Amino acid sequence: QVQLVESGGGLVEAGGSLRLSCAASGRAFSSYAMGWFRQAQGKEREFLAAITWSGVYTYYADSVKGRFTISRDNAKNTVYLQMNSLKPEDTAVYSCAADSNYYSSYASNLQSEYDYWGQGTQVTVSS
Repeated sequence: QVQLVESGGGLVEAGGSLRLSCAASGRAFSSYAMGWFRQAQGKEREFLAAITWSGVYTYYADSVKGRFTISRDNAKNTVYLQMNSLKPEDTAVYSCAADSNYYSSYASNLQSEYDYWGQGTQVTVSS
């Protein structure tokens, strides 16, 4: 069982930056691909970014490519999402997720591939 806890959300002005963190319990974290998703009020949850267990490969949704960066520190059991040039439309609850398929060669953009989810952290971008 893996528990994921997000932090780092808050209120920021348009054009600003935030760094989200997702702390994971358990020794298996370093073998899992990780993803970040968000859900705006009244909308479906959408994929943002994913990273393989090694951190070598990363994947991004077009909507955030060039603005958001996913990274991980396996020694700290933590995955990060650096968000720059934030826009009001980035306002949402941001959640991290873990794919428990050990040492997968890719990191999926599909929610169904992820087995564990955090509670989420609210990000609000004011105009």
